Amino acid sequence: MTKSCFLGWDIGGAHLKMVVLDESGAVLQALQLPCTLWKGLNHLEFAINNALRVNIHEDSRACHAITMTGELVDLFQNRHEGVVEISNLVAKLLGKDTLFYAANNGFVRLERVSELSACIASSNWHASASALAMHVQEALLVDIGSTTTDIIAISNGKVKSENLTDAARLADDSLVYTGVVRTPVMALAQKLVFEGVETNVAAEYFATMADVYRLTAELLPEFDQAETADGKGKTALESSRRLARMLGYDVENHSMETWKNLAETCKTLQINQIKNAVLKHLKPNMTMPNTKILGAGVGSFLVKQIADELSCEFMHACSQISMRIPEHVNVDLKALKTCFTAYAVATLAKNNA
Repeated sequence: MTKSCFLGWDIGGAHLKMVVLDESGAVLQALQLPCTLWKGLNHLEFAINNALRVNIHEDSRACHAITMTGELVDLFQNRHEGVVEISNLVAKLLGKDTLFYAANNGFVRLERVSELSACIASSNWHASASALAMHVQEALLVDIGSTTTDIIAISNGKVKSENLTDAARLADDSLVYTGVVRTPVMALAQKLVFEGVETNVAAEYFATMADVYRLTAELLPEFDQAETADGKGKTALESSRRLARMLGYDVENHSMETWKNLAETCKTLQINQIKNAVLKHLKPNMTMPNTKILGAGVGSFLVKQIADELSCEFMHACSQISMRIPEHVNVDLKALKTCFTAYAVATLAKNNA
C-alpha cells in the first residue's frame, strides 16, 4: 500500500517529539510535547494522543516510525523491559505496522522488538547521523538536547561509530550526560569561581541548567517544558533564587547582575565539558579549520559557540538536508530544528518504503 505520509516519533523520558512528512518527503508538521514517562506509561499514552489530536495529516495509510530513549527511565527494571513495554503501547496506539528503528538493523516491526531491544534502545542519535550521511560526506554532528549530548562523526558518507550502547558511548565520550534543560547544576563541577573566589558547589538538586539558560536568555520558552527543581516558576528571579542556593546564598544577598554572571560561569563549565569531548572526535581528516560541525537539538546554540571557539565551520543539521515545506503549510522552524531526530527517523522510513 502506498503511504500517504510518514510520522517520525522520538520518545524520550521527558519529551515526545513528532515530525510529519508527506509522501514526497515535504515537512507538514513538527512539535515537541512534555512527557514525564518516569511517572507511568499512561503519561506517554496521553502525550501520543495529544500529538495525534493536533496532527491533521494522518490517515489509515500513514507510516509511523519510532526511535526512543525513554526506556532509560526508572519506571523500568532494565532497558529491555523499557523497550518492549514502550513498543507494545506504541503499537497499540499507532497500529501493528509501526516501525521501530534498530540502528544497523534498520526498521523492524513489533514481533522483532524483543529480539533486537539492545539495538533499539537509545538509537535516536544513529537515526540522525544516518539521515545526515545521505547528504554529507564529512562532518561532526553534535546534538545537545535537554538532558544529553551526542557526538557522532560522519566520514565518507557513513556513520563512524563502533560503539552503539550507552555504556560504551559514555566510555568513549560520544555520549555526554549533560543538556541545557534538565541537567542539575551540581553535575557541572564540585567547585567554581564566584566573585573571584573558588567555592564549593552544593551537592543538592537545587537548580538545573534551564535556570542558567533562562538567565542568559538563550533557552526558548516554548522548549522550556521540564519542571523546575523546586516545582516553582520560571521567572528570572525564581531561576536566580534556585541558582543562588547552589552556593549557599539567598537571592537577596546579591544583585540580579551577579546571578546572571554566575549563570555565565555555569555555561562556560558546560561548554568546556562538551568541547573536551568534541576534541576527542575530531579525526586527522577532519582537521581544523576545515571541519564542519553540525548542530542539532534544543541546545544547538551551544554547538555554534563551541564550533566558533574551535575555529570550525558551524551549520545547523537541518541546513544540510533539502527540507521542503509546502507553501500552504505553516511549520514552526524552531520546533523542526529541535525535533531533528524525529525528522530523521521519518526520512529513513520514507526511504525504506
